[in-house]
Amino acid sequence: MSFAGADAGRTLSLNRLVVATHNSGKLREIRDLLKPYGVETLGAAELKLDEPEETGETFADNAALKAAAASRATGETALSDDSGLCVEALGGAPGVYSARWAGGSKDFAAAMFRVEAALVRAGAPKPWRAWFVSALALAHPDGRIDIFEGRVDGELVFPPRGTLGFGYDPIFRPDGHARTFGEMTREEKHGIPLDGSLALWHRARAFQKLAAGLSGRA
Repeated sequence: MSFAGADAGRTLSLNRLVVATHNSGKLREIRDLLKPYGVETLGAAELKLDEPEETGETFADNAALKAAAASRATGETALSDDSGLCVEALGGAPGVYSARWAGGSKDFAAAMFRVEAALVRAGAPKPWRAWFVSALALAHPDGRIDIFEGRVDGELVFPPRGTLGFGYDPIFRPDGHARTFGEMTREEKHGIPLDGSLALWHRARAFQKLAAGLSGRA
């Protein structure tokens, strides 16, 4: 299996990589997405890797920071995701601070309430437009980092609906759909269309770009 990143003149045999996340839900999703390509994955928590502080100004910055730290610590190729919810009426917040809005206990029920309260306080008219962004960073032992970004637009709905996702999924209804991400199965969200059309899930859309290299189409 080979992967061609941003530098089309270089390829990499990719049989194993470190997934630089301590979030079990995110690790499970990335493993699901990688499963068809036969890539062995090692989670950061399994390897007892430290979590670097996310000091980047963009999702791509933070993804690159985490992937590079894991690659340096292990000498392996590392994949990291940084993703979050951006709300139009809140100037793009919570954005890169999406996880921090949930606090140290990762209480996303409280985070979703905080989003709603901020919108009400701002007097923002409905519909409340929002989008999810995912940036995947693939860091190589030679220091090269490839970035793949995906985005999905939609509206926020309250009260939260569904228990099938995690994070802000229960309040996000993607355009063209009646259900929230919290009401959709992983298979529905992760499925990458064989006809080349966009996947539904923001992380799957970013992964489509990475997958093109994994299947030799980059």
